[in-house]
Amino acid sequence: MSAYMKPRWMRDLLRFLPLKSQFVLSGNIRDLQACEVAPDVVTAQSLTATLCDNLREAGYVQLVVWNPVTGFTVAEGRTASAEPPEETFRRIGLTPVDGVAPGGIDTLATILERVVNLSGQPIALVIDFASRLAVRAESLSAAEHNLFTRALVLAHSATSRPAGEQRRPFFNTILWIVDKEGDLPDWLLIDNPRARHIPVAKPDSVSRRALSGALLRGVPGAQQAAPNIRANAEKAFVDGSEGLLLADMNAIATLARVESVPIEKIADAVRRYKVGVTEDPWLQIDRDNIRNAGTFVQNRVKGQAHAVTHMLDLVKRAMTGVGSQRKGNRPRGVAFLAGPTGVGKTELAKTITSLLFGDESAYIRFDMSEFSAEHADQRLIGAPPGYVGYDVGGELTNAIRERPFSVVLFDEIEKAHPRILDKFLQILDDGVLTSGRGDRVYFSEALIVFTSNLGIYRQDETGERVANVLPGDPFEMVQEKVLAEIQRHFKLVLNRPEILNRIGENVIVFDFIREDVADAIFEQMVRSVLDDIVEQGIVIDLESESKSTLQERCLLDLSNGGRGIRNQIEAHLINPLARGLFDQDAKPGDRFMLTGLATGQLQLQKL
Repeated sequence: MSAYMKPRWMRDLLRFLPLKSQFVLSGNIRDLQACEVAPDVVTAQSLTATLCDNLREAGYVQLVVWNPVTGFTVAEGRTASAEPPEETFRRIGLTPVDGVAPGGIDTLATILERVVNLSGQPIALVIDFASRLAVRAESLSAAEHNLFTRALVLAHSATSRPAGEQRRPFFNTILWIVDKEGDLPDWLLIDNPRARHIPVAKPDSVSRRALSGALLRGVPGAQQAAPNIRANAEKAFVDGSEGLLLADMNAIATLARVESVPIEKIADAVRRYKVGVTEDPWLQIDRDNIRNAGTFVQNRVKGQAHAVTHMLDLVKRAMTGVGSQRKGNRPRGVAFLAGPTGVGKTELAKTITSLLFGDESAYIRFDMSEFSAEHADQRLIGAPPGYVGYDVGGELTNAIRERPFSVVLFDEIEKAHPRILDKFLQILDDGVLTSGRGDRVYFSEALIVFTSNLGIYRQDETGERVANVLPGDPFEMVQEKVLAEIQRHFKLVLNRPEILNRIGENVIVFDFIREDVADAIFEQMVRSVLDDIVEQGIVIDLESESKSTLQERCLLDLSNGGRGIRNQIEAHLINPLARGLFDQDAKPGDRFMLTGLATGQLQLQKL
């Protein structure tokens, strides 16, 4: 006995055929439908063909289909009907040309009445693309009103009659195929006991699994593959196509055949179809660059060796796929970088991007302080239909569609409105967002990085904002207190503990900039400033006493981390130096000695 079961919408339709004279099918109507054509043989076919086969099995002699462009045709099924199409056309008063009888909305209204009242063997009339019948369902033209009024009267006046060997009751059934139920006038359906609305759902895993074998049969290597390889490929195909339509699955199988993707790599064909990337960029990354990246990254992000190691581990996991669950399209990796300001959180994201892309500016960055309003999520995913900006799309969904292989940085995540955090749940859990225009955008190839200053401050008993950790605290204490405050904030303040659950152990706490690290940062920044000037052909020698004074000023307060050091260098070195070079009209080939920082009387002496 076959394990295949007809989809629920079809079972509902067949059950109510003797009870209702008209049906409205809506939802997933443009998708292919799984249909068992022989015991244990399932194939995909159009909704019309599926209706034709099932209604003929139920006892209908013919299925007539009308659409606004073609007019009237007779549907073709797997088995020939006992009544020739020409006879069906004759019975309802149409004269076909090459199997097609043209006719607009007025003709449809006439034929509708003829079909309902037709004697003899039962037939069904499918009104396809019925959503296009009325320009506005709430303000109908005379022809539109005539059609739907006639349909309403016929729904109530139609009578069933016995037919077939078992003398079961039959109507000449009318089936309206619409995008959504509201595309037809409310008064046609609401409180109408002779009409039934049946939603056609998207395919579930059972339908996808039933069809996967037939679709994969033509994929390269499928016929010769061992049973376990075919079983693994079918599982990967079904898991990877979660949320997709059967038509998408058919397209993926076609893509695999066209691009010669072997059956054991069907997951790669699924990825190509979803994100449009021909080759997997994660497999193209130079492994030697990542293997030897520790020193490179730590030269740019100083004093955070543990954070660098953790992030590189995430990148290696993303590249190798170890421990990743590709089902559900989850992102390649997720990191939550927490800690004081100016300690290298954003710099680490830039550096990782530079390693992956060769260009640190190639990452997608969102400053979440700009998304604190309740409806700011529309900026990310796009405005819904009917609102201004609907046709533009969302900033995030557009960016990921253009660059699916990317590092996506969400800066200062704690400043985002809680409504936006719900979108992150979808990204972290399912790896997919639906834009305002209804497009599904996949994050399966992205590395997601959140940054936050949470945990550095907390509210005391009086509601005042006080320091939770101090620069003098040992790192173990900083890490413990910051993690505890982050947990408290997501659980009690935002009421979104599930977000942290999705991030798991990838909350990386950065340490304060310690004095020895600050010395290295200072040396690097000063050298960078002087090297930039050398590139212009001008050499600057910095007096040792002035350099020591500048270093004392930069390292006096490390609460703002490396950013604070940079601010002091700008104020006490870059600005006075730029002023002196401008006043002396410096030219390539000149050499100067910078003195006087210790006394506050900076002098630029030409050598």
